[in-house]
Amino acid sequence: MEADDSLDCVGLYCPMPIIQTKAKIDKMEVGQVLEVIADDKGIEADMPAWCKRTGNEFLGLEEQDGEYRVYVRKLKD
Repeated sequence: MEADDSLDCVGLYCPMPIIQTKAKIDKMEVGQVLEVIADDKGIEADMPAWCKRTGNEFLGLEEQDGEYRVYVRKLKD
């Protein structure tokens, strides 16, 4: 999936990937896509829940060898 920006959260554990995602997405334009790379399994549940709570769009997750790539589209300022 094509992303406008990427955030490396490898080695960080809950809640840091979500905190850093919020900080990064706050600086992005509406409609842009952020790729979050993490190795904390908790992101599978945390990111969709965060998107639902904040009104952003969870576009999906890819997992390979214990590394997760999560895609989020910013829907509002």
